[in-house]
Amino acid sequence: MAGAAPAADAPFAPRPQEIRRELLLASPRAGVAVLAASYSARPAGGELISLHQFMSRSDTVDVAFLRTSPDHGRTWSAPVAVPTLEVRAGGKFRRALRGAVADPRTGRLVRFQIEGLLPTDDPLEGMRQWYVTYQVSADAGHTWLVNEQIIQRGAEFSPTHPLPGVWIGKNCVMVGDVASVPLVLADGTLLLPVIISPRGPDGTYFNPGGGYTYTDAAVLRGRWRDERQVRAGSGPADLRIDWELSDVVKGDPARSTRGLDEPTVAPLADGRLLMVLRGSNGGKPELPGRRWAAWSGDGGRTWTPPDPWTYADGGDFFSPSACSQLVPHSSGRLFWIGNIVPVNPTGNQPRTPLVIGEVDGKSGRLRRETVRVIDERKAGDSPLLALSNFSAREDRETGEIVVNLSRLFERSPPDPNRDWTADAWLYRVPVK
Repeated sequence: MAGAAPAADAPFAPRPQEIRRELLLASPRAGVAVLAASYSARPAGGELISLHQFMSRSDTVDVAFLRTSPDHGRTWSAPVAVPTLEVRAGGKFRRALRGAVADPRTGRLVRFQIEGLLPTDDPLEGMRQWYVTYQVSADAGHTWLVNEQIIQRGAEFSPTHPLPGVWIGKNCVMVGDVASVPLVLADGTLLLPVIISPRGPDGTYFNPGGGYTYTDAAVLRGRWRDERQVRAGSGPADLRIDWELSDVVKGDPARSTRGLDEPTVAPLADGRLLMVLRGSNGGKPELPGRRWAAWSGDGGRTWTPPDPWTYADGGDFFSPSACSQLVPHSSGRLFWIGNIVPVNPTGNQPRTPLVIGEVDGKSGRLRRETVRVIDERKAGDSPLLALSNFSAREDRETGEIVVNLSRLFERSPPDPNRDWTADAWLYRVPVK
């Protein structure tokens, strides 16, 4: 069915009236977008941490802020700025904050960042420079006791060679977006979805698909270094984590011109892990724009070869090159949020509507009949409107799925001079 229209190309059900939208943070000035995310600071309860970042160009964070809430987000502390740019010898050092997860066994909060020194401050230099760091807090993010680069244990690994196949300066490892949410498995293993830029015959970053960028996907598996003390409930705490890289999930550049990007991972009812990935037909619009999927039966160590992600009834659907997120719910259901479009996209466009649907617990495929619109382009919105920079979580108090979404380029003229002005919105999606 490659290249064919979706099995059902009728419009999705409209956004239900009970989905509520509220302004979270207004843009501080013209030309600046606010992108927001929030996550639980403890394994239970209503403490949250909010991250919001200002952007005025693609793939670059101008400044980031953190806030805390004791009451499920009803009230927030004053924002605290997190430096994202330092001028250093050899270029500009950039930092971008990503997601976090609270470990249910230890209560510790682990968050992640990507960092890199860009010689001329070109975002594409990150494909050779980005690496991942992690931070650990024992008090819900009020203080941070560990802040170090993720480096796999072993004598061969170092800051410049942190993981198998990764050599900073030649290629990179990074967390693609805040929607690549970390998680903790039932056995206590931490999982972080990451992407890796491949190396070519000369040992440096290689783009075999000819798109804007090219990456493969993987997960980092982490275990607490004081695992025995955690199990026994005693002994001195070592808050560091030992990391290992999974097998790499590689795309086919003849089918996805940018490889596989921005993985999102969640467990299925049978214990397998599902990874849903961003693909692209950028530069080759004759290719069908798809989501891709891989499965793991061993806790994320190894993965099946990727194939197009479909509806549970076997039908294909089109999806642009954009992030997506799997959202587990306390009811035991698993939801997916992303863009599905009625006609074949061209690279990143269009990135509307943004939809939510339920994942079939057995097949790991999307249940067509559950797909509903969260938001879509309306009269007066620019044709370039992008409903794609988002993150989601469950509200522990109400059971709603809370979606942080910025309506990028909604006021842009239909030319390359895009207006980055965008507010951060909060959508509340009831789960019935």
